[in-house]
Amino acid sequence: MTQTPFSIRRATAKDTTTLAHFNIAMARETEDHALDAETVQAGVAKLFDSPQHGFYLVVESEGAVVGSLMITHEWSDWRDGLWWWIQSVYVVPNFRRQGVFSALYREVTNLARQDDRICGLRLYVEKDNTNAQKVYAQLGMSETPYRVYEQLF
Repeated sequence: MTQTPFSIRRATAKDTTTLAHFNIAMARETEDHALDAETVQAGVAKLFDSPQHGFYLVVESEGAVVGSLMITHEWSDWRDGLWWWIQSVYVVPNFRRQGVFSALYREVTNLARQDDRICGLRLYVEKDNTNAQKVYAQLGMSETPYRVYEQLF
């Protein structure tokens, strides 16, 4: 398989519709969950208006966005630093298994290592998404002993 050249950039508000579409597709594929398109569109747009909450990176191939992820921040008093949470990972199906996520992960790692405030990277993954779990392990991430609980409002 020929390796497609990728370019990675920070997403801009112009990418809102694409990112919303990716988020909807990811939720459907990984959790069989139907997201409300209007809510997702507003949520993506709001991050561009509130960069203190995080940012998106996108991967392009031949001018088309073929993958993305979002980084959000969590303060750690234990480490006196910020965790970067990798969220909303999506790769267009025709570009899977071609190194798109690996390229994004390398970029996130490089950015994080350049910022002394960042103490590490974390992500959560749907418990049955074994393909993603294998990729994360191959990139050097390790499973933690924590479980995630939530209460929705």
